[in-house]
Amino acid sequence: MMRTRPLKVALLGCGVVGSEVARIMTTHADDLAARIGAPVELAGVAVRRPSKVREGIDPALVTTDATALVKRGDIDVVVEVIGGIEPARTLITTAFEHGASVVSANKALLAQDGEALHAAALDHDADLYYEAAVAGAIPLIRPLRESLAGDKVNRVLGIVNGTTNFILDKMDSTGAGYQEALDEATALGYAEADPTADVEGFDAAAKAAILAGIAFHTRVRLDDVYREGMTEVTAADFASAKEMGCTIKLLAICERAADGQSVTARVHPAMIPLTHPLASVRGAYNAVFVEAEAAGQLMFYGPGAGGSPTASAVLGDLVAVCRNRLGGATGPGDSAYAKLPVSPMGDVVTRYHISLDVADKPGVLAQVATVFAEHGVSIDTVRQSGKDGEASLVVVTHRAADAALTGTVDALRQLDTVRGVASIMRVEGE
Repeated sequence: MMRTRPLKVALLGCGVVGSEVARIMTTHADDLAARIGAPVELAGVAVRRPSKVREGIDPALVTTDATALVKRGDIDVVVEVIGGIEPARTLITTAFEHGASVVSANKALLAQDGEALHAAALDHDADLYYEAAVAGAIPLIRPLRESLAGDKVNRVLGIVNGTTNFILDKMDSTGAGYQEALDEATALGYAEADPTADVEGFDAAAKAAILAGIAFHTRVRLDDVYREGMTEVTAADFASAKEMGCTIKLLAICERAADGQSVTARVHPAMIPLTHPLASVRGAYNAVFVEAEAAGQLMFYGPGAGGSPTASAVLGDLVAVCRNRLGGATGPGDSAYAKLPVSPMGDVVTRYHISLDVADKPGVLAQVATVFAEHGVSIDTVRQSGKDGEASLVVVTHRAADAALTGTVDALRQLDTVRGVASIMRVEGE
């Protein structure tokens, strides 16, 4: 039997995502009520510019006083889609203090202060759900928190930023340079006027911190994630990747160490074999590859951004939180019992593709090979080409620690026969 008194929802932010959340709540009101077991009512919308016309939203619901809205006491769920650290953090904790549960899409805040927000939710017997914070419409957080709760996740490898995937895909498919591909992404609306958060990996790093924390039941903050942007990737790098049967993606990689005693989280461009499922992810789509002990290999794929996809994830959380409110319960909270240390990037072991500009004369290859051997880095393949006294030397290593590779490259730069290091790229997914 359906409860007639509605559950009241406060919406913080009414931009691309917020307006779509409000629209779906209105147009699908009957379906949402049937799925929840009670009607849901949009009780207030906090915005910065109240004079802006918002189609389908009663102007009487619009307010600039977000604090007063979350303090009302009759609000059951606060949906936060304003982003950033403040005032979002204060508004969320205030909502908990006044009896509301929270649905958020705020990856930056959760990556930085997830532990404190989860603690506040627990203290006030409230829910904190955030499926929309990672990979848009793709169900990923709930499978990790619930479906795989009885399994042991060893690795999460994914494309979690649509802007960067569009740019790299365009470079791969057309031979365009980085700037040319970025300009097209901007013109099509895939890239912001200031794309720094995307192309320098900040967005993906926040998502990696969230994913690693959930997957490995441990505390992983944004500062724990190694981050490397993709602005230095060139058409020549793609040419080298193709010669190896690979493409290049900006990857978020969260791994449990082989001995199970530590974890790593990192974001950087990497070559990935064309045979790997992630290699076929095109355009602005996202995909995440999960490797678990019992479940094996799982892949989650779909649109990772945009108003409608992100609103879909928000509404899914809203339904779950509302059901919990009706049942007088809360859903899964923070799980960090494992307390595993996060290892530095220097401990990460992977393969490397190194391109060197060298003098074209006898003995150069022997000198380079000696440097690799002295630093304990085993060479898999070498390719050399050149003329007129200049040459290109491409070395692909076996798996080696990042610290060992860094030492190797530093030593190579000291050789008179090495003119420069053209590029260094990790090889993943093998």
